[in-house]
This record gives sequence, C-alpha cells and structure tokens, in this order.
Amino acid sequence: MISRNQMKYAWLVVMLLFPVALLNYLDRQMISAMKGSMMQDIPDIGSDANWGFMLGQFKWVYAFLSPLGGYIADRYSKRFTICASLFVWSTITWITGRVHSYEELLWTRTLMGVSEAFYIPAALALIADYHSNLTRSKAVGFHQIAIYCGVLLGGFSGYIADEPKLTWRFAFDITGIVGICYALPLMFFLKDAPVDFANQNTQQKLSVIQAGWALMTNFSFILLVIYFTLPAIAGWVVRDWMPAILQKTFNISQGVAGVSATLYWQGAAIFAALLGGWLADRWMLKTSRGRIYVSALGMAFIIPALFGVGNAASLNSLPLALISLVLFGIGWGFFDCNNMPILSQIVGPNLRATGYGIMNLVSISCGGFADWGFGLLQDRQVSLNMIFSLFASLALFSMVLVLLIQPREDKDLVIGKEKL
Repeated sequence: MISRNQMKYAWLVVMLLFPVALLNYLDRQMISAMKGSMMQDIPDIGSDANWGFMLGQFKWVYAFLSPLGGYIADRYSKRFTICASLFVWSTITWITGRVHSYEELLWTRTLMGVSEAFYIPAALALIADYHSNLTRSKAVGFHQIAIYCGVLLGGFSGYIADEPKLTWRFAFDITGIVGICYALPLMFFLKDAPVDFANQNTQQKLSVIQAGWALMTNFSFILLVIYFTLPAIAGWVVRDWMPAILQKTFNISQGVAGVSATLYWQGAAIFAALLGGWLADRWMLKTSRGRIYVSALGMAFIIPALFGVGNAASLNSLPLALISLVLFGIGWGFFDCNNMPILSQIVGPNLRATGYGIMNLVSISCGGFADWGFGLLQDRQVSLNMIFSLFASLALFSMVLVLLIQPREDKDLVIGKEKL
C-alpha cells in the first residue's frame, strides 16, 4: 500500500521532470521555427535536402543511443542519467548559438542527439516506477504536457529570430544557460525509486544479452514498437516541417508560421494528454486493455487529421490546416500518454527504460529518414496531399496493431523465467 508521503513524492518527481522535458523539446522546435533565419545566416546549408539531413542526423544518433541510455538507467541510476543528460545537452545548446557553418551545425546536432538520447527512457521509466496502475497514465500524460509546452514555446522562437537585436543565436544562448543552471539542484532533489521488496524478482539487474532476449522474444513488445513507430513518422514531419510548410504554402511570416504550426496542435495535445491519462486510468478499473483502447481512440483522430493537413495546401485553406492540426493534437495526446503505461503492462520494471530506448531507436530512426525524405520530396515538388495520405494509411495500420497487444498481469512480468 502506497503511503500519502510516497504518493506526494511520486507527483513531486513528475513536477521536477516537467522543466527538463520542456527544455528537451524546446531546443528541437526552435531549430524548426527559425529555419529561415538560420539558412540565411548560414548560407552553405544550401537546400531543403541538406536541412532535412541535418534534422535526420540528430534523430539517427539519438535513436541509436536510446537503448544504451535506457539500459544504463535500468542497470545503474535513472536519477544520474537524467541529470547528466540535461547538463550536457544544455551545454551543447549554448554552443549551437555559436556555429557559423553547415558542418559545425551538423556536429552540434549530432552531439545533441548523443546527450538527449539518455533522458526520455530514463524519465518515463522513473515515473512508471513511482506510479501504480491507478495513476500511471495521468502521471506520464502530465510529463508529456511539458514536451508539448516546449514545442509550443519553441514555435514562438521565430519571432525572436526575426528581431534584429536578438536573432536566432540568442534563443539558443538563453535556453542552454537555463538548462545548465537547473541540472545541479535537480541532482539534489531527484531520487531513484526504492526497490519494492514484493517485486524483487522484477528488479534483478540484467546483462545486455538477457535484456535484449527478454524484449525481442516478447511478441506484444514487438507490436508496441511498430505501433509506436508508424504514427511518429508523421509526427516528426509535422513537428519539424510544419512551420516551413505553412510559411511557404500560405505566404505568412516566419513568426506567424512558427506559432500557427505549434499553438493549435500542441494546445490540443495538452488537453488531450490530461483527458487521455484520466480516461485510461479510469478504464483500467474495468479492463486491463483500458490504455490500449484509449490509445487506439487517439489514432482514430490522427487518421482524418493527416488527410486534412495534406488537402489544406491543395485547397489553399489555412483554416482547414489549423483545424486538422487541432484534431491531430487530440489524437496525439491520447496516443502519447499511454505508450510507457502500455509498455509497463508487458515488461517488468527493470526493462522499462531499455524497452522504451528500443522503441525510440526504431521510431526516431524512421523519423530521421522521414525528415530527410520529406526534404527530398519537397525539392522534387511532390504534393503534400500524396505525402500525408501515405502517413494516414500508416496510422490506420498502426491502430489495428495496438489492438493486438496482450497486456499481462504483474505476477507474469518475471524476468529470466519462461513467462517472458
């Protein structure tokens, strides 16, 4: 039975991680919202394909190292992994404001991928450690809201880039300094979850081979990896390219495009993450598939939203684009707040960060290729309608996959036994 003080600290963990998650995605969205200014200031970037490759480079490095970050967090300390990641990526953010060539920008994004890869798997696993089935989706949903707020704030950075007295470099300076300053007190207040004696079998330390075998022979985990990946392909393109899409398609300023591309869908996602987390935890009282059903419901919103985004350009309808982005945000919030909770239903506590790292490996690798490929398709004038129709088809397929996942009872999540 969890005491009142334990529950208070469980929610304090979420609050402590809120600014970290915000900063984690603020940097990623700033570079998308300030694309025009950065390409003008660094002319050897040259083309959309090069820009897309740079975005993809971050994701490939981030994805490749995510399982390692998750394994280190599971094996050693989630607290230390989180704090070290924050300090290093904040330093690199500050350095990014000082690049003057495409090669330098490519290197800083590569190093950013290295440093940020260690945060999300460790943070979500730590939240799952502290929160039971009664609050896990709400807690993860609240953490994901910080990510949406980071993307939302990043959308406003286009206005900073347009201001001659500030420029895009100032945005990277201030963001980096804030992160560096927060890392030290976070190390003091954040704590790893104590080992639950009742579940000591699920807390044993596993070798890399043992962890990999346990996950790769779990069919529900494989389904979750694919499900996690397919909608994220569209999600990364929407996050990274939508400011440029709106600016080019509807001939609006960089600042207006950056805000329009983030405010509507991130605002909707904030509401949906709260609602989806509450609904999933509530539904879990009736069936162990409650979180799966809420996540599938989110996908049902994403599918028509992607069709709407693709057709808005051909119809020259900015309102249709914005309405579709709101719908996308609702679906994304339902989807996003339940991935780690679903993972927690199919693997033990000592594999959560590693499992999420593998999910990131596959999902974000594909997102990197999507960014690069989208840039190439833009250079070749392929219609947005065709591209986003493909994304919608992938989302439809993924909705079928999540319904095939079979959650397990806590007593079945025993690592090293034949059950897993």
